[in-house]
Amino acid sequence: QVQVAESGGGLVQTGGSLTLSCAASGRTYMIRNFGWFRQAPGKEREFVAAVRWHDGASIYESGSREGRFTASIDRATDTAYLQMNSLRAEDTATYYCAVDTVGRDIMAREYDYWGQGTQVTVSS
Repeated sequence: QVQVAESGGGLVQTGGSLTLSCAASGRTYMIRNFGWFRQAPGKEREFVAAVRWHDGASIYESGSREGRFTASIDRATDTAYLQMNSLRAEDTATYYCAVDTVGRDIMAREYDYWGQGTQVTVSS
């Protein structure tokens, strides 16, 4: 299996930036894609971004966060990142990292292992 641990969350001001990290461990050679999701209080989990492991190709959910979030990977450290800029109050949520070990298309948005989440709070 693959273990996933998010970090880097915290409290930021509106317009600020934050970078989340997703460290994978265990059988990391099985990783095919990383995905980022978030869940706000009282809301369902929503897709944020995904990165293809072998070449770093990324996709993003259309919406208010388009152009503000950048997902990337560092294969050498088995770590994925989510750079978030121009943060807004609506970005407040628990952010989750997930790993696909099957090799699905990154548009499939299906993942096999999930982290516990890291809280991002944007104050207005």
